Amino acid sequence: MTARILVVDDIPANVKLLETKLAAEYFDVLTARDGPEALRIAEDQLPDIILLDIMMPGMDGFEVCQRLKDSPKTRHIPVVMVTALSEVPDRVRGLEAGADDFLSKPVNDIALFARVRSLLRLKMMTDELRLRQETSGDLGVFEADHGDDDNPRDARVLIVENNETMADRLARYLGESGCKTDRAATTTQGQVLGRAGNYDLAIVNLHVGGEDGLRFCSHYRSNEQTRHVPILLLLDDLDLPQLAKGLDIGVTDYLVKPVDRGELLARVRTQIRRHRYHHRLRLNLQESVNMAFTDPLTGVYNRRYMAAHLDRKIMEIATAEKPVSVILFDIDHFKAINDTYGHGAGDQVLKQLAARVSNNLRSFDLVARYGGEEFVVIMPDTDAEIALRVADRLRARVADEAFRVEPLEVLLEVTISMGVTTALDTEETADALLERADRALYQAKNDGRNRAVSAELGGPRESEGALISIG
Repeated sequence: MTARILVVDDIPANVKLLETKLAAEYFDVLTARDGPEALRIAEDQLPDIILLDIMMPGMDGFEVCQRLKDSPKTRHIPVVMVTALSEVPDRVRGLEAGADDFLSKPVNDIALFARVRSLLRLKMMTDELRLRQETSGDLGVFEADHGDDDNPRDARVLIVENNETMADRLARYLGESGCKTDRAATTTQGQVLGRAGNYDLAIVNLHVGGEDGLRFCSHYRSNEQTRHVPILLLLDDLDLPQLAKGLDIGVTDYLVKPVDRGELLARVRTQIRRHRYHHRLRLNLQESVNMAFTDPLTGVYNRRYMAAHLDRKIMEIATAEKPVSVILFDIDHFKAINDTYGHGAGDQVLKQLAARVSNNLRSFDLVARYGGEEFVVIMPDTDAEIALRVADRLRARVADEAFRVEPLEVLLEVTISMGVTTALDTEETADALLERADRALYQAKNDGRNRAVSAELGGPRESEGALISIG
């Protein structure tokens, strides 16, 4: 894993030492001698990580970090403060300025590379989500809406700690800042709560009774339901050699006992802010994906997704050796509804129709809006006879219950005409199948509407019904 790292220090010997260590691990190293130069390089070069000295003349590291985090262009670059300062108030001040971690001089190589690799993984994940978001065209709006990310109020935190006194102290500190906490006294209980709890953060003791906290962290990170939840590891000074392993398996931050309230809350805020940002990116990305494949009015799939899905299902005939059936249907006299009651009423009918059809099919059947008032149903593992019966049942469900239009408070009697066809082998194409269904639909219209016609079987007599009436 390589990356571009910016080293900022006013002492050339310190810069050279870090540069040599990082270059030996094949990192691309940039250097800056003071705060203003660091800000310029960060804006121009966009490094992956910044190793920042605190004690510099003029603009110190705290101010540099604050300015980096205030800039939309650089706020997502992880900052590690490299300093001789070791007092808790200094760490808290740095965390509140936006620092991700601290390394004490002289820098331990194992700690340095473990932290760099850990932050690089987080940075790469953030960059990937932001790139996808940018591709969808929504990143600017999303970036502007992050005002509540720094506020841990109502955040849910899981505490995995067998020591009741320590767990109570952590819960009290977090409760004072507005967090809601649950406690697991064993790693097994922690896994169960974690999968069910939708937490913003897990705080895990390295030693949970006689159990290995790192093994819990490894399982927590590998589970689909908890893999994105940040983990804050609690450990003693003597346990620091195990920290590198923890960071490698997915621990996102750590806190050395005795726990200082200010440092705990500062680290918790940092983790919750990042977690919420990533979560919102994922939600926004999922929404963008949904918008690309679903019809915004009815919520069913759109024509583009339907075509790709139908191609896949036809190809699966070769292995499944089962037919795929298609129903193409539209609303009879739909123009009369729009002309009489307005397009708003027509939209309500389309939404109710899509919902009614979707609720009366199997979970693996697909409903899509083909265009205008036309819809398509794709039914895998369904032969021509069953498909015609399903189509006629759907037709009856639509015709038997009127559609309510608000705020007009009118009930519309709506009917649909349906064309049904079936593919038996992979020689079929989606276009040919849909064209055959369209011809069957055209026949249903010519035969009097409110009926289902199969391209292979014709149409059942019992499907015949009256013309649509509105009003």
